[in-house]
Amino acid sequence: MSHHLEPAALWCEQMGAVDVEEVEDTWEELAEHLGLEGAERQRLAEACAPALAAEVLPPPRGLGCTGEGPETFGSAKDPYIVVGRLGKGATATVYKCRRGEVHFAAKVLQLEHFRMHSRPEQLLEATRREVSLLWALRHERIVQLHDVVETATRLVLVMELMDGTLFDLIVSRGRLPTNEARHIFVQVVEGLKYIHSRSVVHRDLKPENILINADGYVKLTDFGFAKLIDHRTYTLCGTPEYIAPEVLLNKGHGKPVDWWTLGILIYEMIVGYPPFVDEDPMGIYQKILSGKIVFPKLFDKNAKALVKKLLTADLGKRFGNLKNGVDDIKQHKWFKDIVWEHLLEKRIAAPFKPEVKSASDTSNFDDYPDSDELPPIVAAAQDPFSKW
Repeated sequence: MSHHLEPAALWCEQMGAVDVEEVEDTWEELAEHLGLEGAERQRLAEACAPALAAEVLPPPRGLGCTGEGPETFGSAKDPYIVVGRLGKGATATVYKCRRGEVHFAAKVLQLEHFRMHSRPEQLLEATRREVSLLWALRHERIVQLHDVVETATRLVLVMELMDGTLFDLIVSRGRLPTNEARHIFVQVVEGLKYIHSRSVVHRDLKPENILINADGYVKLTDFGFAKLIDHRTYTLCGTPEYIAPEVLLNKGHGKPVDWWTLGILIYEMIVGYPPFVDEDPMGIYQKILSGKIVFPKLFDKNAKALVKKLLTADLGKRFGNLKNGVDDIKQHKWFKDIVWEHLLEKRIAAPFKPEVKSASDTSNFDDYPDSDELPPIVAAAQDPFSKW
């Protein structure tokens, strides 16, 4: 039997399939011999992939099966079944999936994308860092990682499922009432307080990375730019509208960048857009460095005062970074009628709840059509995660 089919023989043995000794050429001949189609044919291809080095296999559809039925990934006996798409970023697509009756979010990264990326090592390191942090960060205000699945074409992070994003909520509503903005803000502060206690800086906090559950409570996600630090770092990263001035000036940065972003967050929730906007990123950076903020008349005066305390370039004056730490924020007048502990313990009903029609409902997320451009299977020699 060809050495290409040795992994296939093991796979067939595990699946209880017929003997394959008489098949000596390719996995495709084996698939025909066994009468495999759809998902089973794809799983055979994936089982062969480590021994296929330079051999090009037909690309799978979706997460690993034909378009004739639900897409699946994971083990054949207890697979994850994809029920819809939640969103798409620069390096990954997020799907809603289920295993049995339990639903999850699946963040799918194409392995071929790592090889073709202009800075593959940087992307690989960011992915490794995110996986490591998600395993380590266990808190009610952080989206939890449940499983990591690697196929011949993809790395899939199976995470706790949420029911919407703050970004989509702001877009659909235009802007949020003050009581809703405060409700969300308190929880985000608690999430940041926790990750900072673990010496982690998020560095990309924005509405897209704040997820909302059906009960109206939120959690932080996307730790691709996050970093474990006990000193200053100098990497320029983040989304232009949310970058702190010390990052732009390359002065070195740390936890205070997340407190800066909280000021952006309050403003955006109440107004509907960030305080520093421009069609050109350089224009955004110039406005950030100028420090000029225009507050509409609708802006609550106490919220305005807190935003100013957060959006200051002087680290010696920025709330969250002073002697009293997060207590300066918690004791601010904007929260005078809120008992933080009651809210965090969910003893206070959320002022809003996303409408979820069914377990497979994805209407609270942006809709993205499937792409016909499917990636080839990555051979073992090119697998960026082979040493994990």
